[in-house]
Amino acid sequence: MQARLVAFGVLEIEGQRYEHDVVVEQGQLRKRKKEPSKAYRDEYGHTPLSADEDIPWSAPLLVIGSGAAGQLPVMAEVLAEAERHGVEVVVEPTEDACRRLATLEPGEFAAILHVTC
Repeated sequence: MQARLVAFGVLEIEGQRYEHDVVVEQGQLRKRKKEPSKAYRDEYGHTPLSADEDIPWSAPLLVIGSGAAGQLPVMAEVLAEAERHGVEVVVEPTEDACRRLATLEPGEFAAILHVTC
């Protein structure tokens, strides 16, 4: 999958631009719905990625692009849930995550790509 962080707040995936966080699952893209995680914003100083969201557990690898500066907090419950599902998790700045996705086949991974912070 060809993906890149074009600028702060802008992703380009397979030639299509997105100005919001994106979830990739089985080669399909959807907007990340972070409303369930907003309850934790005060605790983290930023809306984190929480297990309350619709996390894609369908692949053996979950790549989390943690933003332009790698500042997206990932709650411990997400990592515990990944272990329960037998899913390996890689958390890295979104630019690095995009480069990683280019080396993988669609069935090998799912991803959550954060476009800011």
